[in-house]
Amino acid sequence: MIQLIQDFIAEHANTSPDAIALQFKDQQVSYRQLQVEIAHFAEALLTLGVGPGERVAVYLPKQLETVYALFGTAQAGACFVPVNPVLKPRQLAHLLPHCNVRVLVTNRQRLSSLTPVLKQCSDLHTVVLVDGDSKVESSAQVSGWETFIGSRDSREPHPRIDSDMAAILYTSGSTGHPKGVVLSHRNLIAGADSVATYLHNNSEDRVLAVLPLSFDAGLSQLTTAFSVGATAVLMDYLLPRDVIRAVARYGITGLAAVPPLWNQLRDLPWPAEAAESLRYITNTGGAMPVSTTRALQAALPSTQIYLMYGLTEAFRSTYLPPEDVNARPDSIGKAIPNADIMVINDTGEPCRANEPGELVHRGALVSLGYWNDPVKTAERFKPCPVTPREIPTLELAVWSGDQVVRDEQGYLYFVGRKDEMIKTSGYRVSPTEVEEVADTTGLVSAAAAIGVPHAELGQAIALIVSANVEDQEKLINDILVACRRDLPNYMIPLQVIVKAALPLNQNGKIDRRNLAEEYHQLFQDPSA
Repeated sequence: MIQLIQDFIAEHANTSPDAIALQFKDQQVSYRQLQVEIAHFAEALLTLGVGPGERVAVYLPKQLETVYALFGTAQAGACFVPVNPVLKPRQLAHLLPHCNVRVLVTNRQRLSSLTPVLKQCSDLHTVVLVDGDSKVESSAQVSGWETFIGSRDSREPHPRIDSDMAAILYTSGSTGHPKGVVLSHRNLIAGADSVATYLHNNSEDRVLAVLPLSFDAGLSQLTTAFSVGATAVLMDYLLPRDVIRAVARYGITGLAAVPPLWNQLRDLPWPAEAAESLRYITNTGGAMPVSTTRALQAALPSTQIYLMYGLTEAFRSTYLPPEDVNARPDSIGKAIPNADIMVINDTGEPCRANEPGELVHRGALVSLGYWNDPVKTAERFKPCPVTPREIPTLELAVWSGDQVVRDEQGYLYFVGRKDEMIKTSGYRVSPTEVEEVADTTGLVSAAAAIGVPHAELGQAIALIVSANVEDQEKLINDILVACRRDLPNYMIPLQVIVKAALPLNQNGKIDRRNLAEEYHQLFQDPSA
C-alpha cells in the first residue's frame, strides 16, 4: 500500500528492479539503484541528526543527485524544499531562513555566491556539495557528497503518516516575498495517481522533465513517472530545439511545458522519430494560445494534447481531454480525477452558467497551507462553500484567486486574476519583488511593475518608475543592471518606462489598474 511518496520507488524496486527509473544524459539508473541511492542519502541525514519534518533544501540544476536528495529526504522522514536553480542570492536570502533550512544541498559555484545569505540561516547545520569538498567560509559544516554519504551508519527513518508534510514549494504571492506551500505525502501521492490516470501513463512511458523541479508541474514529472514505473529523463535545455532533439534521442513519450516554450517549439521542425514517439504533450502555467495549439496539432498529428490548469496550493485542478481540444481550445477543461472544482461568486454562492466567479478546489490535493504564515493561510484556505449536509463543515478548500466561468456543458474557461500577480513564462511573479529592486537603486521616487499582454510570454513585465532626471536612458540602464544582478531572468522587466509621476487612486496608492489600461497595448504588434 502506497502511503509515503518514496514508496512508489520502493514498490518498483521490488517488482521491476531493473527497469530504468531515471536517465540523465547517458547515465541510466534502475529502480533498484535509485532505491539504494535514496536510502544512503536518508541514512546520512539521520546520522547527522536531522529530525522529523526538518527542512532539507536542494539548490541544484536537474541531475541525479538532485533526485536522490529530494526523495532521500522524504525517506528519512524530513521535508524537502526544491529551490529553483535560476533564483539569485536575493531570493534565497528570504527563502532559506524562512523555511528554517537545516541542510542545504548545492554545488561549489552556487555556494560561493551564498556566503552572505548563509549567515542569516541560523538553523543551517550542514551544506552538502555534489561536486566535492570546499573551503568556503561558513558557520555551517561543508561536506562533499561522497564524504557525506560515506559518514552514514544504519538508521531507521522517522515514522511518518500520509498527512505529514513531505515538501515545501515556494510560489510568489501578490505582495512581498514568495510563500512556502506545504505539501503532504497524501497530496503528492493523490496528485501523481490522478495525473497518471487521465494521461494513461504506464511503465513504458519515457517522460522528459524540462520544467523546474521547484515548480509543481515539474515535480509532477517525477512523481507521476515513479507512480507507474516509467522513466523520467532529466534535462535543463539551453535552446528550444534541444528539447526536440531530446525527444527524438531518448524516445520520449510524454512532454510537459509552459506556453512560452510551446510558442517557440511550434514553429520548429519536428523530425519523424520525435513525432512518432511522442504520445502526449501537456500545457500548464498559463493559457495556451489557440494558434499555438493548432500549430502543434499540425506538427504532431498523432500526439494527444492535454490543456491543463493548476495552482501550487492544490497541485493540479483541471484538464481538457484531447478529444475536446478541437471544439474548445480555449478551455481549461473539467476537474481532474479525485478533485471537486467549484465556481463561487462574491456572496459565497455557486455561480450560474457563464457567470464569472472564483475557482475553488476541494479534495485530497489541497495542500496543508503556507509555511510559517497562518494569516495568509487563513486568507486562501477556507471552509468549503457548500451545505453542511453534503460535506463536513471543517473541510477546507483552497480559493485560487483566479476568475473563471463554467459554460452550460460544465467546461471551465480562465478569465483572469483577482489580485495583481503577473503570470509570465509560466511563473507567477509578485510586482513587489520587482519594485523593491528598483527602489534599492535610490534613483526613483516610486515604482510599479505590471503585467502586460504578450504573445509569447503570456504577460511581460513592464516597470513604470517615477523620477525627475535628464538622462532617462542612463536611469533605465542602471535599473536594468540592478534587476539583472538581483532577479532571475523571468522577473527582469521587458521594458522600463519613466514618468514624472505615477497615477494614484482615491486611497493615495499607485493606481495599477490605470497603468494596466494605459499600457495594455505596449507589446502588441501594430501590424497584427
